[in-house]
Amino acid sequence: MTLRRKERVEDQIKKEVSKIIGQNLKDPRAGFITITSVELSSDLRFAKIFFTVLGDEKEKEDSEKALTSATKFVQQKMATRIRLKYTPQIVFRYDHTLEQALRIEKILSKIQNEKRKKIRD
Repeated sequence: MTLRRKERVEDQIKKEVSKIIGQNLKDPRAGFITITSVELSSDLRFAKIFFTVLGDEKEKEDSEKALTSATKFVQQKMATRIRLKYTPQIVFRYDHTLEQALRIEKILSKIQNEKRKKIRD
């Protein structure tokens, strides 16, 4: 299996899972969920689906619980939409990348402000 095929399948899973969550997931706990990326195993049998949620910590937790409980539903819907020999077993993971980027940006900004302050003094 080529790397290019794996990337295409990851992209297709990302698109389909986003549609499934947006159109078919009726769980009231699910907030405004965005699928950020998908990581497939080399044999295409396992997929980690990373997501973010717009909102506070409680909305993140509620959305994660909703996705966890809907895992089999999403997997079954995905199986009907994507033609693969084996439907990957999926697991949802919260994507902390945005939070980490904001934290790094804050630290860099603080350092820059301190440098400016030293230059003035």
